[in-house]
Amino acid sequence: MQRLALFDLDNTLIDLDAAFLLWAHEFAEEHRLGRKAVDHLVKLNRNGLPHRELFFTKVRERFKLSAPATELWAAYRRRMPHLVECRPEVIAALAGLRASGWRVGIVTNGTADNQLGKIQRTGLADVVDGYALSGIEGIRKPDVGLFEIAARRCGASLTDGGWMVGDRFAADIEGGRAAGLRTVWIKHGTQFGDEEHADHVVSGIIEAITIIYREQRAFRI
Repeated sequence: MQRLALFDLDNTLIDLDAAFLLWAHEFAEEHRLGRKAVDHLVKLNRNGLPHRELFFTKVRERFKLSAPATELWAAYRRRMPHLVECRPEVIAALAGLRASGWRVGIVTNGTADNQLGKIQRTGLADVVDGYALSGIEGIRKPDVGLFEIAARRCGASLTDGGWMVGDRFAADIEGGRAAGLRTVWIKHGTQFGDEEHADHVVSGIIEAITIIYREQRAFRI
């Protein structure tokens, strides 16, 4: 098995939920919506709406805002890259993985401006070999094509195997398996999924990277 490790971005390498909460407080203050509005925004976000434009359509209707939903969504995309953070220990772990001879990449769904901004502003762009964004490539996980692009950008090929780490079961775990990769599922709270179909289930990214190191050593032995 080649040393290829692909990672999801949101709530895998970065804590998107924490950034969303910061944004919700800013948004409520900016539009003078009151403290209860933050709870509503968080609840609406957790409902898993399929697209942010629909999310902001509902936000606009709920709070009777004059700005179009598309404008609210665009402002969100501009702001989020400034709110997300990648913990120093995660940056160090990825850098260490590359220094050990691994090809490291990011494969993520989302709009190009938002996701690329997060990768660049958090410093992740400096510690990975490449990335594939659905908003640029026109295909989304779990489509194997996006994994193929990410592997190629890292100078690798899916035919030689590797790893996929992520928190979305269908997109990351099922998609990674379809791409011929071993998988580590970062399971948050009460997420549901067929856990036996993931090679490993962990609670955080550092644990996932530790497993990749350990499994590679065992594979070589």
